[in-house]
Amino acid sequence: MKATVLKDKCCGYGICAEICPSIFKVDDQGFAYVEDSEVSDDLVEAAQEASESCPESAIVVE
Repeated sequence: MKATVLKDKCCGYGICAEICPSIFKVDDQGFAYVEDSEVSDDLVEAAQEASESCPESAIVVE
């Protein structure tokens, strides 16, 4: 699976990084990004939870 942050939708809530810090990080301006888009099997559930919790639907996990 791969994780992506849709930068044009991200408003910097940081919920994704709180839920799944192994995949989602927050840059100096407060916006989320993915350091490594590959989601390992043990992180799939957390990455999907982060996606579902994003108020702006800016996280895609597929």
